[in-house]
Amino acid sequence: MDTQVAIVGAYGSAGVAVAQQLAGSDGIELTLIDDGDPGGGLCILRGCMPSKEVLSAAEHRFAARHDPRLDGPYPAVDPEAVVERKNEHTAAFATHRRAAVDGLADREGVEFLRGTATFLDDRRLAVGDRTLDPEYVVIATGSTVNVPDLPGIDDVPVRTSADVLDATEFGDSGVVMGFGYVGMELVPYLAEAGGMDLTVIEHDARPLDEADPPFGDELLSYYRDAFGLDVRTEARERRVEPTDDGGVRMVLIEDGEERTVEADQLFAFTGRRPALDRLGLENTGLHPEPGWVTDTMQARGDDRVFVVGDVNGKEPILHVAKEQGFTAAANIRAHRDGDALEAYENVHHHVVFSGLGVLPFARVGHSAESAREAGIDCVVVTRHASDDGVFKTKNVDEGLGRLVVGTDGTVLGWQGLHYHADAMAKTMQVVVETGMDVREVPDRAYHPTTPEILDSLLREARAELSG
Repeated sequence: MDTQVAIVGAYGSAGVAVAQQLAGSDGIELTLIDDGDPGGGLCILRGCMPSKEVLSAAEHRFAARHDPRLDGPYPAVDPEAVVERKNEHTAAFATHRRAAVDGLADREGVEFLRGTATFLDDRRLAVGDRTLDPEYVVIATGSTVNVPDLPGIDDVPVRTSADVLDATEFGDSGVVMGFGYVGMELVPYLAEAGGMDLTVIEHDARPLDEADPPFGDELLSYYRDAFGLDVRTEARERRVEPTDDGGVRMVLIEDGEERTVEADQLFAFTGRRPALDRLGLENTGLHPEPGWVTDTMQARGDDRVFVVGDVNGKEPILHVAKEQGFTAAANIRAHRDGDALEAYENVHHHVVFSGLGVLPFARVGHSAESAREAGIDCVVVTRHASDDGVFKTKNVDEGLGRLVVGTDGTVLGWQGLHYHADAMAKTMQVVVETGMDVREVPDRAYHPTTPEILDSLLREARAELSG
């Protein structure tokens, strides 16, 4: 008898990855379930793809405004044109994703149900008037915006990343909660495209928690200078309240004192949380709390329930969601067959399109701090973009790069906060994930271009090891 597998959240990147691996497999009957309208997944509709669309428009204006060699009035960003084109593109991308899922559903042994799935009991699901009893369930319902439970938050309008992506009008001023990935990408857009005066609340001494301190310090200085931001570091929101003119007043603690900030609008770029609210998990033995999903992607309360992508709270990154989906599919087969399951191991690989993509941050593998915390002896070399003439000629000489190399020569990690760092991340991913020895990376010169900074880091690391 065939093994029944249900995937809840079939339109998202994680759900699609599982479905693509299992659809048409011998001995597996697959039920795909999604209530998305129109459907297509978070990355396509509200995440990485539409955000890059709007950032690119503001990037062009910023590049012109930031270049002293140019004269005349700066171009204005037309937010209506930005949103219209963004909607056209995301609609096309979503149509392609839905077509891919429909194609899977046309295969033998695969059924697609459009509706909301709710657990009635352990692995028993209700979808509309249907009741399903699959042997395995995959939860891939993604995430939703997180608005902090701050006193007074229900009394003022709060704009999230979803609102910004659809905005065609902007206020004169705003106060921003959250300066992680979402804030680092969207705050410059509000400043450049919307011309807003912004106050940003940063809980720590600097942004970019995953980076070594010099990167956060550099980005903070850049944001203040290039975008005119008022970033309040080591500050905490205490409460918010409406003002008489329809704006918002935030009370915060800064330097141990209570202070206030007033603005037209309040933005919450405070991350995302797993989308679990409608699943009825209270009817099961599953308890979504920190650590509730193992590295094999199985839920601790039920080893026949697999939880992949943003919904498991591990690492809300697109490529991670897909890789977790591939691992879950392989482990469902292994569990069915009584074979050993594999743990998902992720090599750190993040890109943040900070500075409107002009000054992106990327990290692959270890930072200097994470290597030392892991007890790894290493050599660390750092180079500033301004040290390389090519960055100067392109008028983008801000930022820095860093290479972390083990004392045996193994390239352990790289960080870049500079022009084209996002594109260089793939090269460094290959170097790090294959465990290359820094002395074996080809030392080949080519026509001068921005990746010269990688050549310089590699040479400096080789010299450090040999010296």
